[in-house]
This record gives sequence, C-alpha cells and structure tokens, in this order.
Amino acid sequence: MAHTTTFHYLNQTSWRPTSPSFPFTIMEVKKDQHTSPPSETIPIVDLSNPDEELVSRAVVKASQEWGIFHVVNHGISMDLIRRLKEVGTQFFELPETEKKAVAKPDDSQDFEGYTRNLKYTEGEVWADNLFHRILPQSCINYKYWPRNPPQYREVTEEYTKETKKLSERLLGFLSEGLGLRHEALKEGLGGEKSEYVLRINNFPPNPQPDATLGLPEHTDIVALALIVTNEVPGLQVFHEDHWFDIQYVPSSITVTIGDQILRLSNGKYKNVLHRVTVDKEKQRMSWPVFVDANPDVVIRPLPELITGDNPSMFKPIVCKDFKYRRLFKLPVD
Repeated sequence: MAHTTTFHYLNQTSWRPTSPSFPFTIMEVKKDQHTSPPSETIPIVDLSNPDEELVSRAVVKASQEWGIFHVVNHGISMDLIRRLKEVGTQFFELPETEKKAVAKPDDSQDFEGYTRNLKYTEGEVWADNLFHRILPQSCINYKYWPRNPPQYREVTEEYTKETKKLSERLLGFLSEGLGLRHEALKEGLGGEKSEYVLRINNFPPNPQPDATLGLPEHTDIVALALIVTNEVPGLQVFHEDHWFDIQYVPSSITVTIGDQILRLSNGKYKNVLHRVTVDKEKQRMSWPVFVDANPDVVIRPLPELITGDNPSMFKPIVCKDFKYRRLFKLPVD
C-alpha cells in the first residue's frame, strides 16, 4: 500500500524527519577511497560568455557527465557573497547561548534552526548547522533567522533574490537541453511555489579528521544546490569509480544536481554522489542554497520526454512522499 502522510512543507508545525541527513539521501556504499590528484577539476562554466547556446551546452554537458560544476561570472556580486560569508561567520562566532536563540527545538519534527553535532560516533557528522527557509515568503519563519549579527536578514534576503535569478537561468538551460521550453523544469518543480532553503555549514577543526566526516556520502533529495564556501577544501564527488577532491575556485558558485532533476529529466541529468571531509587545523564553512520542489508537486519525468522509444524510468510520486521514503530508505520505484 502506498505511504500517505499529512505533513506539509509550508506548514511550520508540519511533520519533518529529525534525521540529520535532510535534505540529503545518505548512501550506504563502499567504494574506492582513492581521490584525484590536485590537477583534476570539475567543469567550470563562464556564464558571461555572450554565446548563450555555448553556455547552455556547457551546463547541460556538465550536468550529464558530472552532476556538478562551478559557475563563474554568474552575476552575483562578490561584495554580496563576501557579506553573506561575513554574517554567517559572525553568527558561528557567537557564544553558544546566543546561537541557541535560533536553535531547532528538541521536540521539533521540522528541520529548521541551529544544531550542533560534534561527536565521534559512527553515522554522525562533525558540523554545526543553521538551516532555514528563504522562499517563498509564505513559508518563511523568521524565528530561525538570527537577529545577531544585525545585518543577517538584509544580506540573506538580498542574496536570496540573486540566487533565485541564477537558479532559474540554470534551470532554463537544463530545460532547453532536454529539447523543452525554457520554463519546463521550473514549472515541474512547482513554479513560483517551489521552495528555497539556506543551510550554513560550519565544520570546526577536527583533532581526529579520519574518525568522522563533515557530511557522509549522499545525493541531495532536492533539485539543485548552489554553494559558496570559504577557501578550505573538503567537498569530494564520486565520479568514474573514484572520489575527486573539488578544488576551491575563488569567485565561483558550485552547482550540484539533485534527485528531483534526475527524475524530472528521466535520467538524462546525473544526481551527484558527494561527501565532505574535515580538516585537522582549519575551519571549513559552506553556504548551500537548496532549490526544492513544492511538497505537493508530483515528481515524475516531464511528460514531453516520454515516448515509445523513451519510456519513463521513474514512477510518479508526490514530492513530500518521495522525500519521506528516501530519508527512511523505503522503496520509491
């Protein structure tokens, strides 16, 4: 019998798994731990190239072959990104009692709020996190937005607007790469009702960096993630049977393809398996913005893609049920 549930992503009191993996699908895999030499790098796409067709082809190729790529000259000012990093760093420098003002309640079934998890325990992560919704306005709960530093809300709202424009441009390229209208994937995610979530990850120096990961290997159960980081490396992706270190590229934003785009594209685009390592001496931070389908949208391959020669690879499933089943490792297809 199909699983049904009453939780709703827009409802601040909705059911939400308390698993630290949200919005990730933790993968139980044992793969070659070899990592790439420093000269290896994921694709880098220059979005300022006036040849839009060339840019579109580069985004599509990277999404098909890697499921991850850097974008440069992306239209978001470096001053804004600097301020985003500044207010996030300042928040994590606050005393623990101040950070707990926006803490995720112990009895909460939602994911929003500040959490701290620094344990040498199998299956646990080594990270502090601040996690809250940023779009649409109807789903925002400012209870989880820090009031200190005072500029946090202004900077985050400005960055949200720019990130939305960038994500929609990328979704347009990916739609056209499927031979569809520019708006096809955006509409498939729920249009203006699709959701955006900011997660600030703080990975403090770890005296035992081999004892745990910042984040275990996983794919994202969302559509896209747009990520900025500080200069400390740590992100790795699994590609062609090897783990590859993702090199830090100043001024870039890293884009990862998630499970929802895999399904909407009927498998044409790759959901990248990735993980985060921690450093013994240096603090690593990252600011991913997750682009997520509206919880009531049916996630399925876009109908225009399905033909007799190209049958559907995935069963239709409501987004909130899809995420429930993936988080609790229940069968989906």
